[in-house]
Amino acid sequence: MAPRANWKGFLRLSLVTCPVALYPATSESEKISFNQLNRQTGHRIKYLKVDADTGDEVPNEDIVKGYQLEKDQFIEVTKEELEEIALESTRTIEIDEFVDRSDIDPRYLIRPYYIRPDGKVGHDAFAVIRETIREMDKVAIGRVVLTNREHIIALEPMDKGLVGTLLRYPYEVRSEQEYFDEIQDVKVTKDMLDLARHIVNQKAGRFDPEKFEDHYETALIDLINQKRAGKPITPKSKPAATNVVDLMEALRRSVGKEAAPAKAGKPAKKGRKASAGQKEMLMPIEGKKPKEAAAKKPAAKPQRKSA
Repeated sequence: MAPRANWKGFLRLSLVTCPVALYPATSESEKISFNQLNRQTGHRIKYLKVDADTGDEVPNEDIVKGYQLEKDQFIEVTKEELEEIALESTRTIEIDEFVDRSDIDPRYLIRPYYIRPDGKVGHDAFAVIRETIREMDKVAIGRVVLTNREHIIALEPMDKGLVGTLLRYPYEVRSEQEYFDEIQDVKVTKDMLDLARHIVNQKAGRFDPEKFEDHYETALIDLINQKRAGKPITPKSKPAATNVVDLMEALRRSVGKEAAPAKAGKPAKKGRKASAGQKEMLMPIEGKKPKEAAAKKPAAKPQRKSA
C-alpha cells in the first residue's frame, strides 16, 4: 500500500485538468536514529516550549507566528492572515512552461515526489499530460504549495506516473564566485591530462545505485549489535594521511593502482542493496533467523526498533 499523500489537488495544462496526489519519493526512516538520554537516569530527554523571559511552558493554543524586526520586537502574524494570502497553487499544479532537462541547474534541485491520478477519474487527462511531456522530451515547470510555501516543481514522466522535483528560487542559491574567486589559475600539461584521462577510462562504468552501500549506517548497526552482545568496542586505526609532493608521479602511480585489480583477475565485489543489507545486518538486533533459514519460509517484513 502506498504511503499517505503529502498533497492532493489538480494538475492542469491549459484547459486539461485531472485530480492528482503527490507522494514523497524518498525516505529517511530506514536509517538508524538515536534518542537523547539523561546520562544519570537513562531517561529520554523531553523538549518543552517555554517563554524565553519567564521560563514558563506555553501551550500550543497560545503560540503564534512572529517576524522579528529587531531585538525583542516582533510583528505577529495570525493563521487567518496567512490563509488570506493563500495562492491558487494551493490546490492546483499549473504547468507554466516546458524546458529542456539540461536547462535546469542541479543546484536548484531539492527533493523528488511521485505524482499519480487521485481516485478513479482523470486517468485519461493524466495520461495525455504525461505522454505529451514524454513525446516532447521536455520537463514541465509548474508551481505547487507545500507547508504553506509555494515551490517551483519540475515534472517528468516515469513509467505510468510522473516525478515532480521541487526547485529552489534564485535567492536561495548562493553565487559560486564568493567561493571560486580565490582558486589559483593553474596550467595543466597535456601529459597530466593524458594520465588523468587514462585513470577515468579505467574507472568508467554505468551508474547503478544498487552497487553502493551506506558504510556509516553499516558501522552503526555493527556497533549496536556489538553493544547488545556485550562485546568490547575497540577503536579502529585510521589510515595515515599522505602528502602529494610530485603530482605527475602521483598520477603515474594512480594509473598502476587502477590497473592492478584487472591484472589480478579477481572478481569485483558485488554491492548489495543498502536497505536489504541493513535489514539483514539488523537481524541480530531483531532476533531473526539467519538468511538461509528465512529463505525457506517467507517472513513478515521486519520492523525496525530504536536502539
